[in-house]
Amino acid sequence: MGEPLMDGVTSIMHLPDDCLSFIFNCLDSSSDRESFGLTCRRWLNVQNLNRRSLQFPCSFSIIGHSSLSQSSVDINSFHLYKILTRFQHLEYLSLSGCTELSDSSLTYLKYYGSKLKNLCLDCCFGISDYGLSVVGNSCPSLTIISLYRCKITDVGLETLADTCLALQHVNLAHCPHISDSGLRALSQGCNKLKAIKISNCRGISGVGLGGFSSTLVYLDAEFCDVQPEGIMAIVSGGGLKFLNISGLRLNFRDGVAAIGNGFAARLKILNLRMCRTIGDASVIAIAKGCPLLQEWNLSLCHEVRFAGWASIGLQCHNLEKLHVNRCRNLCDQGLQALRDGCKRLSILYMNGNGRVSDIAVELFKMHRGNVEIKGEEVMSIGPQWDSLEYNELAEKAIAH
Repeated sequence: MGEPLMDGVTSIMHLPDDCLSFIFNCLDSSSDRESFGLTCRRWLNVQNLNRRSLQFPCSFSIIGHSSLSQSSVDINSFHLYKILTRFQHLEYLSLSGCTELSDSSLTYLKYYGSKLKNLCLDCCFGISDYGLSVVGNSCPSLTIISLYRCKITDVGLETLADTCLALQHVNLAHCPHISDSGLRALSQGCNKLKAIKISNCRGISGVGLGGFSSTLVYLDAEFCDVQPEGIMAIVSGGGLKFLNISGLRLNFRDGVAAIGNGFAARLKILNLRMCRTIGDASVIAIAKGCPLLQEWNLSLCHEVRFAGWASIGLQCHNLEKLHVNRCRNLCDQGLQALRDGCKRLSILYMNGNGRVSDIAVELFKMHRGNVEIKGEEVMSIGPQWDSLEYNELAEKAIAH
């Protein structure tokens, strides 16, 4: 009985590389894939050649679950060189949290970055425009890049726009040195862009977003200093389905009325939380011009009064979720307007509304028993950036 078993093991060990690659790619769990390479040196080489994604343990942009160690590691040029020479066919690479990584470290991408599609450089404080130019010239297949809190400027964005024409998702959140000029370069060079995150970029007014194609469906501009003319530019592409401009500090009460001018007719999720100066005219325009809205966050929008709430009840036939937390001017009559309209409403987020009486709330519950009233206040709505950034093929790995 022992000899046939040994013969079977020997046969498996001598399978050609393409068969071993097929077996490796059929393994579902990361632990099985790690164990595969422990069999022998030849199987380790097959594992290395088939590795498509890598994430260092210092990275905080974690995908899924893993039993691998999460201890912090300082990644330098030598580490990156060893990694890239070992795994030469990577499509996803996360260096997020490698704060000491320098521009020169990225030069190795010239030799091993041609297949990269997804690159995360979040909080890589040592990466400048030069490093971004290396990325652009080395990774022509890049479709996703995350530069959260990086010290890059418009010069770096212009390089990306000239070299990475296949870009689809770009995360520029908390990049204080970029402006509308850099966004304009992206809009002119990258006509496949689907999602952009520019939250907390104070140097952006929004005008640089004019000219983006209809492929742009996701824009997160939370806490940006977007101006009325920037609002018009933001929606000019006509393809937006998700828009977050919460925390907008407009001095003009109806500065966002342009959202309802017809260019944002595909909009499904709109976050206007903490836009305290937005008034009835803007809400009326949006309710009428965005008929596909499914979720709308108006929490802390204090200037929305009865006319605004009435327009939502009358016009928003597809609205499923509405956030009205701490809206000072939501009154009993406004709540009744929402109750009598919004036939598809399923969840109403409401608390801290001082002008709404208990009787009005009970009447709402009696007439709309199918609507759940939640007291919690939700700050972030719609699809999260991480779910846009990564695909199901991405897996964590640690190089030894």
